[in-house]
Amino acid sequence: MTESTAPQSEHRTVLLRGGDVHSPADPFATAMVVERGHVAWVGSEGAADAFASGVDEVIDLEGALVTPAFTDSHVHTTSTGLALTGLDLSGARTLAEALERVRAFASDQADGAVILGHGWDAARWPEQRPPSRRELDEAAGGRALYLPRVDVHSAVVTTALLDLVPGVTGRTGYHPDGPLTGDAHHAVRAAAHGAVTPAQRARAQRAALAHAASLGIGTVHECAGPEISDEEDFTALLGLASEQPGPRVFGYWAEPVEDAKGARRIRELGAVGAAGDLFVDGSLGSHTALLHECYADAPHTGEGRVDAAAIAAHVTACTEAGLQAGFHAIGDAAVSAVVAGVRAAAETLGLARIKAARHRVEHAEMLTPETVAAFAELGLTASVQPAFDAAWGGPDGMYARRLGAERAATLNPYAALLRAGVPLAFGSDSPVTPLDPWGTVRAAAHHRTPDHRVSVRAGFTAHTRGGWRAVGRDDGGVLVPGAPADYAVWRTGDLLVQAPDDRVARWSTDPRSGTPGLPDLSPGADLPVCLRTVVFGQNVYVRPNE
Repeated sequence: MTESTAPQSEHRTVLLRGGDVHSPADPFATAMVVERGHVAWVGSEGAADAFASGVDEVIDLEGALVTPAFTDSHVHTTSTGLALTGLDLSGARTLAEALERVRAFASDQADGAVILGHGWDAARWPEQRPPSRRELDEAAGGRALYLPRVDVHSAVVTTALLDLVPGVTGRTGYHPDGPLTGDAHHAVRAAAHGAVTPAQRARAQRAALAHAASLGIGTVHECAGPEISDEEDFTALLGLASEQPGPRVFGYWAEPVEDAKGARRIRELGAVGAAGDLFVDGSLGSHTALLHECYADAPHTGEGRVDAAAIAAHVTACTEAGLQAGFHAIGDAAVSAVVAGVRAAAETLGLARIKAARHRVEHAEMLTPETVAAFAELGLTASVQPAFDAAWGGPDGMYARRLGAERAATLNPYAALLRAGVPLAFGSDSPVTPLDPWGTVRAAAHHRTPDHRVSVRAGFTAHTRGGWRAVGRDDGGVLVPGAPADYAVWRTGDLLVQAPDDRVARWSTDPRSGTPGLPDLSPGADLPVCLRTVVFGQNVYVRPNE
C-alpha cells in the first residue's frame, strides 16, 4: 500500500497533559505520550508525572481536547484549492449575484487566461435556472470560462471555451444553451484543466492541504481519475504531499482494470486502489444519477455509465491482483448494478476473498433494505457525505424536488447501514461541499430524516477510524499505544455524550459506562476550534497566536 507522507525530521518525545484525551484505552485520560511518530501511552494526570522528566517536550493542554485527526475520505484536492483561491460561487444567492461575481473576477484576469470557477446551484436561486451562454459570455468579457455546477456533474461554459474543444457540439451531453453533461462536459473540463499551469496547480494543492490541516484533518483520500483530472495532476499531488509536512494523502485512481497489467499500472501511479469516482452514474442535482423510476421533475431515469458485467470484471481483476476496487454510485439503479456486479465477482472468486479486499462505494445515497443488506454481505465500505443531506435533504430540498418527498426521505440511511454492520467512512467530496469535519459529524447526528440519524460518537468514528479502515488499515484513527500519532488539539466547551435515543445518552454519561464525551454538536452550537494538527508526530498546523 502506498501513501504519501512528508519526510520527517528527528522525532521528539512529547508529553501532552492537562486536557482531555479521547481514547478508548482510557475514557478518562488527560495525558498522552508521543514517541517516534506513534502514541506511546495514554493515561491520567497523576501517572503523567512519571514521564515528565524523560521527554523532550511537555505541552500543557490548558484544558483542551485531544482527538484523533480526522480523515476526509473523498476529496478532489486540486479542485478544492482552485475553489479556495479562485472564483467561488457557492455563496451566490441569486443568478444576478453569480453573474456579478463572474464579471468582477474576470475583469482582473489576463486576456487569454482560462477562468475556472465552482459552486453554483440554480436550485437555490429564485430564478431557478442556470446562466445562459450569452449571459456568461457578457459577464466573462469574452474569456474562456468553465463553471461546473456544485455537484461537478454538469457545467456551463462560455463560447470561448467551446472554441477550444473541436467537435464538442457532436458529443453526447452537448446542449446549445444549457449545462453540458456526459462526454461534452468531460471534454470541456479536460480543456479547462489542461490550461492550468504546474505552478497554479501546485499553489492550489498546497492551499487545499493547508486548509485541511487547519481543520484538524490529518488524512485525505484523493479521488482522481482520467475523467476528473489527469495523471500528471495525480502524481504531482502525491509528490507534493511526500515532500512537505501536511496531511497524509491516500490516492485512488478511477480507471477500469481488466488484468494484472492494468492493476500494476494503477500501483505504478502511486494509487492505493482502482476506486473512487469510477462512475456508474452521475448526480441527482444534474439529473444524471441512474434511477429505477423516472425523476419527479424530468421524464427520464438518468444516465448509466457502467453496467453490472463491467463492474464484475473490474472487481474480479482487482481482487485477483490484491487491489482495492470501488465505484461512484448514487441512484438506486446504480447501487443495484454495483451490488449485482460485486455479487457476480463473489460467485467467481468466493465471498471470503471479496470481503477481505474491502471494496468501497462512494456516495451510495439511494439505498434500499435489500442493498443495505447486500453491502453488509459483501463487505462493502460506504464512503458517504453527510453534508449532502444538510445541503439538499428535507421535504423542501433539492432531493425532494428531484425525487418527490417519499423517495427523498429514504436517502442516506446511515443508521440502517450501521445496524447492518456496514463500515462507514465520512468525507466531503470537496469542493462539492466544504471541508468541515465537525460539521459533517453534526450533519449525520442531525440528519433531516430522523430515522437515519446516528450518535455523535458513531459519526466521529466514521470520520476518524472509518477512513483508515476504508484504505484497509486498522491501526489508525484512534489514540491507543502503538497507533500512528495523528491527532488534533481543540478548544471547545463541555464534553457530552450525544445519541438520537435519549436513553442511550443518559446511560452513556454515567461514569460506569466508560464512554468518553465529545463536543456539543447541537444545531447552533459553536464548533470546536483547531489549535494544532499533528501527523506522524510532526506539527502540520499550529493556530497563530496560540
